[in-house]
Amino acid sequence: MNLPNKLTLLRIVLIVPFLLVLYLDVPFAAYIALAIFIIASLTDMLDGKIARKRNLITDFGKFTDPLADKMLVTAAMLWFVERGQMPAWALLIVIVREFAVSGLRMVASDKGRVIAAGWSGKVKTASTMVCIALMLLPIPAELNTVCVAVIVVTTIYSGVEYFMKNKDCLSDM
Repeated sequence: MNLPNKLTLLRIVLIVPFLLVLYLDVPFAAYIALAIFIIASLTDMLDGKIARKRNLITDFGKFTDPLADKMLVTAAMLWFVERGQMPAWALLIVIVREFAVSGLRMVASDKGRVIAAGWSGKVKTASTMVCIALMLLPIPAELNTVCVAVIVVTTIYSGVEYFMKNKDCLSDM
């Protein structure tokens, strides 16, 4: 297994201590969870850079990298919903967008087309990661609300953009 794939698996494995720290409410839990989340998020950037630079892009990586991202983000957002920091409908928007874009990619793949991550998808990912990091800290309720709004708006925008740019993939449906 190459290094980028190992980093992706590390990101998945880090979800367990991330949630354990939060649920067990150890001293400084928010800061420890934040450190784990940041490390996991950095593995996302690092594995992609290494894979592209060393030409180590694999089918395994193409599948597990986005899955690892979704698992990490969903785990954090489920924690926020449980704590009352995020409404469940906001998480539902994120999950529906992920399923919809994944479905669009599968349809495109059946037609021999690859839908790469677009600019708005990258902005969505980066802003979501920053907002999650902020929400792990004791921040004012107003900033928490802004973070939820940023996550929802960038999620909807990027999802709509993916479908607008690739609507021809769905033309025979």
